[in-house]
Amino acid sequence: MSAILQQEKQLFLENRKEDALQAAQSVAIQLSCGIDLQQALNAPAEKRASIAAKLTRLIKRERLKGLNKHWSYDINRHIALKQAQTRLLQLL
Repeated sequence: MSAILQQEKQLFLENRKEDALQAAQSVAIQLSCGIDLQQALNAPAEKRASIAAKLTRLIKRERLKGLNKHWSYDINRHIALKQAQTRLLQLL
């Protein structure tokens, strides 16, 4: 019984972590460039490729902000944009 509960607990925690990661990516993309991540993931391949290119430009700009120590740089936004780009590129 205890082993089953431990497995269910572990599965629940992993799902919760994945949901939080997806939410962070969705918010970062929505705020940074006005793109709905779920719509982007369900879009045709050409549209996903264009969104991935836009994310590449945004990540480059964010990286430059970080290098220049700009006050608006946010490492969490940078990470979320990169993770969202990776998810989109995996679907291509």
